[in-house]
Amino acid sequence: MFYYIHDWLRQIDGTNVFRYISFRAIGSAMTSFLLCLLFGNWVIRKLIGLKIGQPIRTKEEVHKLAELHGGKRGTPTMGGVLIIGSVAVSTFLWARIDNPFIWLALGSMLWLGLVGFLDDYLKVTKKKSDGLPGKAKLVCQFALAAFVTAFFLLNPSLEIQARELFVPFYKDALVLNLGGATFFFFALVIVGSSNAVNLTDGLDGLAAGCSCIAAFAYALLAYAAGNVKIAAYLGIPFYAQAGELTVLCMALVGAGLGFLWFNAYPARVFMGDTGSLAIGGVLGVVAICTKQELLLLVVGGIFVIEALSVILQVASFKLTGKRIFRMSPIHHHFELLGWKENTVIVRFWIIALMFAFLGLATLKLR
Repeated sequence: MFYYIHDWLRQIDGTNVFRYISFRAIGSAMTSFLLCLLFGNWVIRKLIGLKIGQPIRTKEEVHKLAELHGGKRGTPTMGGVLIIGSVAVSTFLWARIDNPFIWLALGSMLWLGLVGFLDDYLKVTKKKSDGLPGKAKLVCQFALAAFVTAFFLLNPSLEIQARELFVPFYKDALVLNLGGATFFFFALVIVGSSNAVNLTDGLDGLAAGCSCIAAFAYALLAYAAGNVKIAAYLGIPFYAQAGELTVLCMALVGAGLGFLWFNAYPARVFMGDTGSLAIGGVLGVVAICTKQELLLLVVGGIFVIEALSVILQVASFKLTGKRIFRMSPIHHHFELLGWKENTVIVRFWIIALMFAFLGLATLKLR
């Protein structure tokens, strides 16, 4: 909305700054951050009033972890509504509302936020750690992937580039044609990213901090992808409409930091699946829109490690009857090794930051 201020107030000097993505991205981050601070306590009180408390796995399920996290029982969850609301309002205020990528990313976030909300609601009402069945969540995530695929393939100006997979780390761009596998690849990106962030959300502030780092990296990537000169210089695919996603990514950074104000150890509120599924999903969609899908494996390296730890743990136990880690996802493994919770969190933030730096550094390898 603020983008159009220059049109409304042409006679006032300085209003042209609202035309610049960089200025609006900073404004978006500040707005979403302040919205979280302003409404954070109110949201927490409402969640407490509605008795929406986080269920903790019982001692029968995981004895040691129940001892470590027993004090978290009853902490309000579904705090992801604060992140989603702040991002949506901030993006609407600062982004160009005629940009289709903005609506695609926002719609994806809202859809997966609703799926996560249903999952959290079932956990709270049943007072168990089991929420929406895994198959039901997958169906909803694949439905989103189908919609995103249709969005690109049914648009003549986007179809050809959507089918292309740009491989990083090469000076001369290596491009693969996805062809009929486009839907399956998009599904892998969206479902994988959404569930990976969800698995990471197991300690106070862990997912929020790592998400802020990944979102900031993709804000830079989106800005580069939307600028024809920078894209040409770095040898990355140019999407004129992708630049506006910088505003949304920075809104996510601001909202994540604002939420972290209340979610930092010891947390007063959890984002729940409402937040984690939505954040992971929107990161996947942004990666698709900027044609930096494979780079998400690097930038979101901490999410990949968390997801792989679960996959390896399950595979090892089924094949050999033995566990590789004391518990998965891997952040719980370090807890059971004796690391303090805040030590695990900060060290994982550091690793996430290093992965983001590594991902951005690959731009100079092209």
